[in-house]
Amino acid sequence: MMSKEEGGEQDYTKSTLPISIRVFPVHCIILNPETGFKMILLLGLVMLTGCAESIEDMSGQMFTFPEQTNTARVKLNIAEQVLSEVTLCHRSFTDLKRDHALFSLATSSNNNDFLIFWDETNKEIEPHIRDTKVEYGAFDYKPNMWHSICTTWDSKSGLVQMWFDGIPSIKKSISSRSSIQGTMMIILGQEQDSHGGGFDSKQSFVGMMSDVHMWDYILSSCEIQNYVDERQFTPGNVINWNALDFQIVNNVLIEQKSMSCH
Repeated sequence: MMSKEEGGEQDYTKSTLPISIRVFPVHCIILNPETGFKMILLLGLVMLTGCAESIEDMSGQMFTFPEQTNTARVKLNIAEQVLSEVTLCHRSFTDLKRDHALFSLATSSNNNDFLIFWDETNKEIEPHIRDTKVEYGAFDYKPNMWHSICTTWDSKSGLVQMWFDGIPSIKKSISSRSSIQGTMMIILGQEQDSHGGGFDSKQSFVGMMSDVHMWDYILSSCEIQNYVDERQFTPGNVINWNALDFQIVNNVLIEQKSMSCH
């Protein structure tokens, strides 16, 4: 996964794009910093463009990644810590028929310290932990529907397990018994081939993502099922969707989570 594409990020300090970051379903005045041109807009979604950083309760909302690109992404900020156990859960919705990253955590020592990756050729969900890969090929990863995906890892035993829409996998072992530590770069929407960079648009995520939580311990099967069923559960203590510290770069939108109507 080391292929790369050229493509720089926009310099928003010199851009003619509006500096207002948030557009609510009310009349907003947006000021262009160079021309002074004012626009009155009435829009029905919340949108972040350029580079915005905030801590928000994202309950009932989702990130929308609308296009294939090697720049658009969401950076999740967490405190520096040592992770000896991990549970990661998220929900995603896509129609992609190619490889794509679902979650990417890199440190200065390992580009794939905790990566969740879909391998289209082999039809596998592949957790990469401490730069070691395990494969799970029995899950029904259908397009155009929401999937709840959880991954657990214990550094002492080396055991990895996945839960796909509430269905547990077998446990598999990775050789590394060391903890994840150092400065962690967490990215949604792209796969890191270097710490915070090395993005390839052919591995980018296109679709919607929501309810990203990470814990520094192994959740019980009942707790994971509560997450899958969207019942009450303890939010992540490493990444908490209900108090998310994040930064959006380029074309990623925040919208209300789309739900089926019955």
